[in-house]
Amino acid sequence: MTLIAHGLVSRSDLPIPEWLFGWAAAMVLVVSFVALAVLWPDQRLQEERWRPLPGGVGRFVAGRPAQILCGAIGVFLLGVVVYSGLRGTQSSTANFAPTFIYVIFWLGLVPASVLFGDVFKAFNPWRAIGNAVSWVARQAARSELPAPLAYPERLGNWPAAAGIFAFAALELVASDGDKPENLAIATLVYSAFTFVGMALYGVEPWIRRGEAFSVYFNLFSRLAPFATRDGEAGIRGFLTGLPSFKPVAGTVPLLAVMIGSVTFDGGSEGAPWTSIAPDMASWFGDAGLSPRNALELTFLIGLFGTVALVYGFYMLGIRGARSVGGGFGQEQLARAFVHTLVPIALAYVAAHYITLLLFQGQAIVFLASDPLGHGSDLFGTADHTIDYTVIGANATWYWQVGFVVAGHVTALALAHDRALALYRDAREAVRSQYWMLAVMVGFTSLALWLLSQSNQ
Repeated sequence: MTLIAHGLVSRSDLPIPEWLFGWAAAMVLVVSFVALAVLWPDQRLQEERWRPLPGGVGRFVAGRPAQILCGAIGVFLLGVVVYSGLRGTQSSTANFAPTFIYVIFWLGLVPASVLFGDVFKAFNPWRAIGNAVSWVARQAARSELPAPLAYPERLGNWPAAAGIFAFAALELVASDGDKPENLAIATLVYSAFTFVGMALYGVEPWIRRGEAFSVYFNLFSRLAPFATRDGEAGIRGFLTGLPSFKPVAGTVPLLAVMIGSVTFDGGSEGAPWTSIAPDMASWFGDAGLSPRNALELTFLIGLFGTVALVYGFYMLGIRGARSVGGGFGQEQLARAFVHTLVPIALAYVAAHYITLLLFQGQAIVFLASDPLGHGSDLFGTADHTIDYTVIGANATWYWQVGFVVAGHVTALALAHDRALALYRDAREAVRSQYWMLAVMVGFTSLALWLLSQSNQ
């Protein structure tokens, strides 16, 4: 519902019918599944195989001075976002805050995380402020502060899942979710919530488990070849970062939110949703809600329903895998394979938002010079314009299909390797993956259908 369009660019008639793309993608997954069963008989990805960068580079990159500098930059940008939203023009396209939050931060950090590792952890303004406050408090007290509460295991990633869902609702449900002032207020509210969590459970425990964006970007960063260990950056084996991830309570719902929110964003542009949403909103209007609130409630139900559908589809595949045998519980299998959903979440984000990032992302160049939208030109770039020729319409479609297929093939490989690690019998491991193959084909078909709806 935000005014910064999430829709993809229109494309001319393709040389290959859309249905053929879908069948071809499904065949690629089936062939990949057979190839994995035949050519991948032993687990290969369960050990991370991390090694430090040579020549002390890793200690320099991840050292304390670099962390302090990156944290200061993050705090500065947080301040710019809040100040721009509160004091600047309330036009979503002329104010710094909406483009920075929805495009540079929310979308731009995804490829940055996949390429370079957990960059958000270094720039996280809430982590920087929390650590600074803790340091000042210790110096003032001249002794160790009382130990924070132990982070409850049952809480797990549930705060992160709730935070990502709330952000998606602000972006996709709230009719004024792109208004700069509302974004600034939402940022302040979330900051207060985060600081409370840090005060109760400690800065790092809350960052690892409860802080929504830290958990979100960290999941994507596990696909990266770079990782930090004990204050030193290094390189790890290809695709070995995700299997080492330890899921907790709420991790599966978090991945469902990640995939389901993008699915709803794409599906809300298609005919099925646009045909039923007005009737739902009209029914809520007849029940006494204002037209605006009725539409927002309709979209909120649509968002929640899509997340629940994704969660249910994954759990159906897990239930099928459990029927193969092995003595594993459903929750145990759900957590064991949940990391395989991360490449799918990445594929959905990359495919659906590639044009938004490439086009609207350029706007940050002139918005940085005039963050309040009052006519300033701080860096001499206020007259910069967006180049809409950086990628063509048909090229966009091919890239989107490539993202979807690559993401799901990667998920298949991760699932196959995890099955080999879980099951003693390789044949039983392969049989358990019949269900995961069905899940992957289903997600692929859904993604391609959403793209075809968005591009019409």
